[in-house]
Amino acid sequence: MNMTVGFKAGQIVSLEHSDRKLYAEVIQIVASRQLCWVRPLLLVAFTQELPLIIDLRDASDLLWSINLFQPALDTEVISFLSQVLAKEPKPGQILDAKQQLNQFLHEIWQAQKDGSQC
Repeated sequence: MNMTVGFKAGQIVSLEHSDRKLYAEVIQIVASRQLCWVRPLLLVAFTQELPLIIDLRDASDLLWSINLFQPALDTEVISFLSQVLAKEPKPGQILDAKQQLNQFLHEIWQAQKDGSQC
């Protein structure tokens, strides 16, 4: 399915997998390849208690399939961002956050790969 999503630079989008959601800022759309260049902001794990919010502002940008992203609701993003901006990350947290992002992306990639072989 070839969807042209009307995302714009600066817009916040989300990528959901299992009980986690990645929030990222759109940098650029590569329409010819159906890709979205995004800057990760947060990875939120929705647990039975409070959501676990991981600050990804120091992580590398991503080039990912545009069809997997959804527009994020301002209200949910503002709530999560305000919690992250209130505290400075410790050095070990930055490395851990990048590892969590890599694991999340690997799981999505694996699920897409497995789904395409059906």
